[in-house]
Amino acid sequence: MKNAALPVPGILFGAYPERRAAAVARVAGPRRSPSPFAALPGVPASGQYRRFIASVRAIQSRTLPTAKADAPRRVHELRSAFSRHGLTEALMAEAFALIAEASARLLGKAPYDTQLMAARVILDNRLAEMATGEGKTLAAGIAAATAALAGIPVHVITANDYLAARDAQALQPVFHALGLTVGNILPAMNSDTRRRNYDCDLVYCTAKELAFDYLRDGLGRQRHRSELERRAAELATGNAPGTRKTLLRGLCMAIVDEADSILIDDARVPLVISEPSRNPQSAQYLAGALELAASLILETEFTLDRPGMTATLTTQGRARIEEACVSNGTAWRNRLHREETVCQALAALHLYERDRNYLVREDGIVIIDEATGRAAPGRVWSRGLHQLIEVKEGREPTGETATAAQITYQRFFQRYLALGGMSGTLREARAELASVYGLRIIEIPTHRPCRREVLPTRLFGDRAAQMRAVVSEVATLSHSGRPVLIGTDSVAASQELSRLLAGAGVAHKVLDASQDREEAQVVALAGQRGRVTVATNMAGRGTDIALGEGVAQLGGLHVISCQLNASARIDRQLAGRCA
Repeated sequence: MKNAALPVPGILFGAYPERRAAAVARVAGPRRSPSPFAALPGVPASGQYRRFIASVRAIQSRTLPTAKADAPRRVHELRSAFSRHGLTEALMAEAFALIAEASARLLGKAPYDTQLMAARVILDNRLAEMATGEGKTLAAGIAAATAALAGIPVHVITANDYLAARDAQALQPVFHALGLTVGNILPAMNSDTRRRNYDCDLVYCTAKELAFDYLRDGLGRQRHRSELERRAAELATGNAPGTRKTLLRGLCMAIVDEADSILIDDARVPLVISEPSRNPQSAQYLAGALELAASLILETEFTLDRPGMTATLTTQGRARIEEACVSNGTAWRNRLHREETVCQALAALHLYERDRNYLVREDGIVIIDEATGRAAPGRVWSRGLHQLIEVKEGREPTGETATAAQITYQRFFQRYLALGGMSGTLREARAELASVYGLRIIEIPTHRPCRREVLPTRLFGDRAAQMRAVVSEVATLSHSGRPVLIGTDSVAASQELSRLLAGAGVAHKVLDASQDREEAQVVALAGQRGRVTVATNMAGRGTDIALGEGVAQLGGLHVISCQLNASARIDRQLAGRCA
């Protein structure tokens, strides 16, 4: 069977390869439109994956005696073969063997069969469910290096900037040994530096940086033009053909780590490039709306939808506002606008809580992502809500902005010609990942049998009783030397528990959205003897927890969840931190 063309910039896919809008509309649903890898043999059963791994191990056994000396020649021959034949099963096995040998030699990490299996799943345009601590970083690196050897520009997406830099640096010796260049996109980079990094064979970055760079590319090029028209325009303006002004080289292939967090939890969050508006709302108008909202009576003049985070005026409430607007000036004459503003003010006052939904920092109001517990700098609430919360917290409101370009992760990742990834918790989102992205999940077995012991759930009559029980349990465990990781559902809950632990004389570290820069370092030490760590939801996700000396004999890391979350997947994320 002849293989489909590789998704690379060129004559077939154009200078900026991506799945166009019409094709994206067909991606949704189990019948995803054919990808550039569609002609590759499918691997629906684990038996076929194991046969592939057996081929890799056979090649390793054959080439081991001369692996180091022959590596440059094998790389050259492999790249040439990929360009002629594409990602065939036999060539991928050769690449996996070469990468595995380089990893063992340069990093001291010989990939497990399970890591090779996960990498092969990714190259099948699928998602690998791989348990926490099973080596997802190396698995993603194997898949990325294989695609890069075939000439495909690869974007490896991680949970945060720290992890992107860490993973790129950790695997750099292997990539360089294969003749591959690796880039890393960081927030402070200017356009020229970003472009140089995107020119590398593979790039490590966060979804946010990548999506915003894609939007910037869209603003800077006329996407309605055909490739022929674009080249003609370059000649007419004196620009050399092939001179690239975009940051990216298109959306050829993405490998998404923590795929459920990015593709599901953050899927509908709008990413917006804004321009200053000429008519910003005045602080006086917002303050008036907050003052009026504070005077309204719950259930009589307004109601609250707490799950939906919205407020609705009753007939009496609308009449009250109508009466108040007579003396409030011309800004209040538009009925729909004033009622919407007051409803937003009611939500700001009664539904959005400091240290639960947002943080107050020197540089402004920072939203807390409810799924991860992480701060989300740069994200703002729309329709005046963000400005109302700024006034509520005594800050000068930022001016309103006009949207220049926007996209969601859901729409963005559907535009990749090839898409795969991994996470420890995917099965609960199986239906959604299939219907929205057309992605199938393959569960990867653990390298060794899991020894996790799940204790019965305990219920308490009130919050105070629960907190007392947690503090008592933690004090006992900590005294024995066993490390403890406690998961809470908000910054406020973490701080409350911290005060109680301090009162009981229990030394501990608090990890929440207000300390996002240090989260990886704090989590990495959570398995040390006697260590107690309080974490908001899954802040620090993506960082391995290594057990300290003698901790395994004490029973390993003990995890306590202070609540059952709305999604069983989030509960499983926390449980996955142990065993």
